[in-house]
Amino acid sequence: MPQTHPAIETTTTAVAAPPAELSLEERLTLVNAAMTARLDEAAVAYEVNTAHIPTDPFNLADVVTGPVDTGPAPLPELYPTPVAALLQRAHHRLVIGGWCSGVLVDEDGARCMLGAIRAEASGDSNLEASAVAVLLDAIRRQFGDDVDSVPSFNDAFATGRTPLRMVDQAAHLADARGL
Repeated sequence: MPQTHPAIETTTTAVAAPPAELSLEERLTLVNAAMTARLDEAAVAYEVNTAHIPTDPFNLADVVTGPVDTGPAPLPELYPTPVAALLQRAHHRLVIGGWCSGVLVDEDGARCMLGAIRAEASGDSNLEASAVAVLLDAIRRQFGDDVDSVPSFNDAFATGRTPLRMVDQAAHLADARGL
């Protein structure tokens, strides 16, 4: 028989086996049940705490109103220079009328970058050419010299966010150059 120190008493107790690991699905189910119970308790507490507040029924249509149809947004004050003003009008036309790719004007009236410039130039080919040159310069400043043309740049995008931004930047550039 092993000897033990009289002051130290040894006892053996059965150690419970650790709980089996729960799968992710089981843990999510338990958390979902706990959260549902807490939300139910909160809903009851809310009803109890607000039961004394008198409320009159109201028509939601009286509270939620839509904006009044005011038509298209007004064109901001134009740049004083002709090329910058043309690019600004083209940008505004793209914002209001829509942007497209692959054609100058689509069946809904949306335009590509060149189509918007051409429409706003009103037949002045020199003004149109100057605006397209400034736009191509602005594009190449940001995207590199390998951009061939304004139409190829326009058609490279699925949405008009970048092309519209470039027309706006070109208007700023033309104004800075006094064009």
